[in-house]
Amino acid sequence: MLPIVTPDEMRAIDAAATNGDAAALSGLIERAGSAVAWSALRMLGGAYGRHIIVIAGTGNNGNDGRVAARRLTERGARVRIIEVADVPRVLPECDLVIDAAFGTGFHGSWSAPDPGGARVLAVDIPSGVDGLTGQAGGGVMTADHTIALAALKPGLLFAPGARFTGEIEVADIGLPCASQSNLVERSDVQQWWRPRGSDAHKWRAAVRIVAGSAGMTGAAHLAASAAQRAGAGMVHLSVPGDLSPGNHEYVQRPVPTQDWSRDVLGSLDRFQSLVIGPGLGRAESTITSVRDVLRQAPLPAVVDGDGLFALAWSGDGSERLLRDRHAPTVLTPHDGEFALLTGAKPALDRLTAVRRLAFDLGVVVLLKGPATVIAEPGGRTLVVNSGDDRLATAGTGDVLAGVVGALLAQGLEPFEAAAAGAWIHGSAGQLGPRRGLIAGDLLALIPRVLDSLS
Repeated sequence: MLPIVTPDEMRAIDAAATNGDAAALSGLIERAGSAVAWSALRMLGGAYGRHIIVIAGTGNNGNDGRVAARRLTERGARVRIIEVADVPRVLPECDLVIDAAFGTGFHGSWSAPDPGGARVLAVDIPSGVDGLTGQAGGGVMTADHTIALAALKPGLLFAPGARFTGEIEVADIGLPCASQSNLVERSDVQQWWRPRGSDAHKWRAAVRIVAGSAGMTGAAHLAASAAQRAGAGMVHLSVPGDLSPGNHEYVQRPVPTQDWSRDVLGSLDRFQSLVIGPGLGRAESTITSVRDVLRQAPLPAVVDGDGLFALAWSGDGSERLLRDRHAPTVLTPHDGEFALLTGAKPALDRLTAVRRLAFDLGVVVLLKGPATVIAEPGGRTLVVNSGDDRLATAGTGDVLAGVVGALLAQGLEPFEAAAAGAWIHGSAGQLGPRRGLIAGDLLALIPRVLDSLS
């Protein structure tokens, strides 16, 4: 995992490391500037004869750039330092621009110059991007590469800031950055993933799914098929009052259109997880049945789509229902469903927003988005950015719910199942076509991602 720290946390880490000692601060800047210089060398393939412009601000970010300029000059580069106040609208011709104008504490507005076709290396964060939220004005210079010093900053991961970062590198500059927030990497998912043992049988990882409704059976099919593709040995699906059309390898268990909670609760004894909500509809009887099932089901549950609407229903308190459950719960809202649960869309500080909801409800919350945030009630948060805009199409959330349900059934802890599911889901999308991907395409791609974890 890669640590993620907020600008305020980074300032506290810096302060604790230097403790007001000018020599310690100078040493820290030397290490940071040297890391920037090495990153520049890798981008250019060497320094001798290269023309480099360093845009240097008045703070420590600018000082990091000045140290990098000195180091690169020593290596034979022709380096020109331009102070922020003197930056022209179009930069002189060069091979590389090092953006050390402003760091993660930036506030206000910044109209970046035109780099004129040169590659751009951003120091810690592209200048003009808010280090906490990723918000950015219209004048940010897009980096080809960003070197994050000591740890990632949230603004590098969340839109629109993530669009300006290019490739991101985290440089170790000797600061302890243990954090409650981390970015999930492939190695983390490999560590959590539990391949089938030689003594496996189909009921060792069985998923019960209640999803779909008349006209919405596609959501049910996607969730059930995704659970199978993600390693569930047995999947039973109920579409209240209907059946999912076609020949499928999951088992379909009919339940009534209304008042189906007793039928579902009586069928859970051999299953290890429950997925409920995708495409169920929002009729009052459906809301009542969803809440009854969640209140009494002894299984770890993934609640998605219309299941979240049922939880948000004002007729009863969701916090009490969820806290009284005898098994873990994973909620998988997008921004609109988050607003149903809380009364407002997530704040710009998405890490804090998701952490607060997880604490309030006593559940794991997976907030979907270009960078997905997962939080557990104790305050730990994970960010997954393995996917891209290919997943912005109907039905991909149903697939994600099925994947997380399968991972829960295979014994992963809910926090890790949610994070691993989001990473697998995003990575499957990356294997699909750049244009025209539909949710059903993910079903054949999920096993390829799982094979890569072995």
